[in-house]
Amino acid sequence: MAGPTTAERGARRRESSGPPRVRRFKRPRLRTIVILAALLVTLGGAAGWLFYGSAWLRVEEVSVSGTRVLTPEQVREAADVPVGEPLISVGIETIEARLTKKLPRIDVIEADRSWPDGIELKVTERTPVLLVQNGDKYVEVDDGGVRFATVSRAPKGVPLLELAVSRPGSAAASLRRFGEDRLAREAVRVAGRVPDPVARDTRLVKVRSFDDISLELTGGRTVAWGSGEKGADKARALTALMKAAPGARHFDVSVPTAPASSGS
Repeated sequence: MAGPTTAERGARRRESSGPPRVRRFKRPRLRTIVILAALLVTLGGAAGWLFYGSAWLRVEEVSVSGTRVLTPEQVREAADVPVGEPLISVGIETIEARLTKKLPRIDVIEADRSWPDGIELKVTERTPVLLVQNGDKYVEVDDGGVRFATVSRAPKGVPLLELAVSRPGSAAASLRRFGEDRLAREAVRVAGRVPDPVARDTRLVKVRSFDDISLELTGGRTVAWGSGEKGADKARALTALMKAAPGARHFDVSVPTAPASSGS
């Protein structure tokens, strides 16, 4: 007598095995939960003590880098970092704001925690591009037109700024319209566009009005620049003009498409 077929044997196995089993996960016991909670509280307390209560992570050193005119001691004093306090509680943004307020010479300040016990202060100072004479002192002006410091000696290679706008006529009208600060920023704009070889010889940037800015160079030479507009074109025109007429004393690039020179 023939035995069961393969299909019959498979059907019998399925019938005998029954429905698939579902695995059940045991719920954690209350005791386990309590132990885990206690462990977390303990770890949190230990971390809190480490950061706020221990003597290992407290401010002991304040390092300063990037200074040129300022001294590290001046920066540390102005920063007033709370030495001895927990490093994690030191207000970085507060230190940065304090420094920029007390030391206007600072253009950018980056304060960072240096674990385990230091604060790093990275300073970028403003660079003067023009000077305004005030009696026997000089006020330094940066490339943004900010007057940031008064010094007793003029830095070498930085031209003077003269705002000759007090006389009546168009100069006075320009002063009323734009204001002294705007005219000073326009002079800074011009100074930033002057070709490097000419900039090294520039002794004075004179502003008679918004559209009448000139340069006085060494050797009695002058450059009529006009406004700060089209500065790149004027710089190229001035370079070409000086090469074409090296003995000239007066150059006019106020209209860069029609530059002119005169004198010898």
